[in-house]
Amino acid sequence: MITVIEHPAFEQGMGAIYRRELPGGGYVAISIERRREFSRTRVCVERRAREARRAGHVPVVIAEADGDDRSPAFGELYRIAADNAAIARALLEIEGPQPDD
Repeated sequence: MITVIEHPAFEQGMGAIYRRELPGGGYVAISIERRREFSRTRVCVERRAREARRAGHVPVVIAEADGDDRSPAFGELYRIAADNAAIARALLEIEGPQPDD
């Protein structure tokens, strides 16, 4: 099951197995946390182009699933990471409605 994360969380000790630059700056990465008992895969987005992002903040986790790159859910996480529109939708869902400028 794929979960869209409402509150950003990211563990620095995770190893990125996929990373690509995003149009307009920043990047998307797929990281896997491996422990003896379980593995968890996360899709993270760093939006360096945004002024609201301050130094020391960690990338936003837009989706995660139990398992690693061999799990059935990995394909869906990869599709999210490879699709700019899916990334934008996930970020909008996390951020909620935005006030008009």
